[in-house]
Order: sequence, then structure tokens, then C-alpha cells
Amino acid sequence: MALTSEDQRAYEALELRIKTILPAEYQEHYEDVKPVSMGSAALKYLLDGRVAWGEIWESFCDLAMAGGPPHKGKLLQPAPQDEIYQQPDKYKKVVAEICRGIRMVTDLAVNPGPAPGWVRVHCDSEAMAGWLVRAIVMENVSAHCERELPALPAGPAYRVEKEIKNVITVIAKTTHYWSGHMWAAEKRVIGDLFAPDPLIQPAVLGFDFDAAADQLLRGRIAAQIQTITGLTPSDLPCNGWLGLNCPDVSAAIWMMRAMVASNVLARREETQLFVPVNPVTDPGGDSVVRVVSRIHAFAKARSIF
Repeated sequence: MALTSEDQRAYEALELRIKTILPAEYQEHYEDVKPVSMGSAALKYLLDGRVAWGEIWESFCDLAMAGGPPHKGKLLQPAPQDEIYQQPDKYKKVVAEICRGIRMVTDLAVNPGPAPGWVRVHCDSEAMAGWLVRAIVMENVSAHCERELPALPAGPAYRVEKEIKNVITVIAKTTHYWSGHMWAAEKRVIGDLFAPDPLIQPAVLGFDFDAAADQLLRGRIAAQIQTITGLTPSDLPCNGWLGLNCPDVSAAIWMMRAMVASNVLARREETQLFVPVNPVTDPGGDSVVRVVSRIHAFAKARSIF
């Protein structure tokens, strides 16, 4: 399937957007990056028994944004409010530890979020916050962006060696790449790229999520995408997300990265591409359907599908 001259220009613009949001070392060979994990870093402890979060990592796996392995196989989500209200003391301890860890690994201010189930990080700019949220969600950890204040998940059942470590690891990894692998000029260009269009995010617990509206809109988006592209929906529902079955991991990665470069949050679990469902900011799902359809057409033209 050949692209028209107009479609070719649109595809070249998309390629430029992808390169723009990636650290320089990935820009010319991101399609060669393999989703192979380096393994999990072991916890280290201070003399008082608390985790020494700032001493754990010497290096990180490739960014999922660049094609590396996502930090988690399944999405880590915030706890429901009922669960939080039933265990307030446990929840406060989890939030305190997540905040302590984030401060140690990023030097950023962080506080309990405005909604239960979240902590809020104070970034240096809206560009930084927007980039971090994109990168973190692609690692399969929930994140929500409001201006320069990204929110990360929490819950009373979070364990130090599991979920708490997951949250702290992804913020450590992504801020490492943002702060250590990108020049100031690159960050300004990214900010300019993000500025004109709002980021399409999923409706999540604490931020406009409604189960009935989510289910209804998810079905509508799935039907439209299947009609236009042939992509079938996943049979594993996830709050705020619609899963789409891709033929292989490479195709899911390609679609995911192109979606994020197009200002639509996306992530993958194995060969399933997940796209956002938000009855408030994308009430008919039209924006998501349009972007998925356009990127799928590019993928077919490139024989990715």
C-alpha cells in the first residue's frame, strides 16, 4: 500500500516528532532497540533499616519509549478510594516512603496528591512533566499530568520491594534520561512540540473516572477502530484503557511510540497496544480513533502489519 504525497509528508512529520522526543542516542537507530531487560536491581538499606533508594541503580534499561522493555508487564494502578479509606495508616506510610524515595532519586519536591491514590511531583517545567508522564506510562506505571505536576500511583497494599520500588524506579529511570541524556535546547524543542495540542490521557481513578461511561466509550472506540483498521480489541479490560491486538511485539512498540509522539498516551503489554479512553476530554473517542487509524495506515505502508 503506497502513501500519497500528502500522506508521505505526514509520515515524515511523524518520524521527526518521534526523533524529537527521544534522547539523542536513540534518534537514528530506535527501531534497532530490543525489549530485553537488564534484570531487577537489589534493594540496599541504610543503618536505620530504611531503603537507600539513591544507592540502588548504576544504570538503567533502555527506555520503553525507545523500544526497550517496559518496567512492568502489567499496568500498576492506584488503589481504589474505598481501599484507601479502610487502611488510612498503611496508606500514609506507603505515600511517605514513595515521597522519600522520589526525593532521594530525583531531588524534586513531591507531596501527597490532591486525590487519594496519588503522589504529586513538582517538575521544573511543563515540558519535563509532559515528557516524564509519556515515558512513565510507556513503562506500564500509571501517571497523570496537570501542567508541571505529574501524579504517580499509590495504595495501602503497595509493598516496599514491589509496587513502591516500581514507582520509584520508573521516576528514577525517566528523570535520569531527561536530566542526563538531553540538552537544554532539546528540552525546549520538546516543550514547543507538546504545547499546541493537549495530551490525550485516560480517565483514571481520582481524575474523572466513571466505570459505566468508561465501558460504554471503550466499546464504541473498539468498534470504530476494528471497522477502519481490522484491529481487534483485547479481552482483558483495564480501567481507562482499550487494548488492541497487534500481530507481534515489534508492531505494538511501533504503534505505541507513534501514538505518544502524536500526543496520545499509549503503552503495551506484550503484543497488545493500549490506548486511552476518556469520556471527558475525548467524549466520543474521535481523537483516539483518528490517530490510531492514521498510524495503522502508516504501519501497513511500511509492512509493519
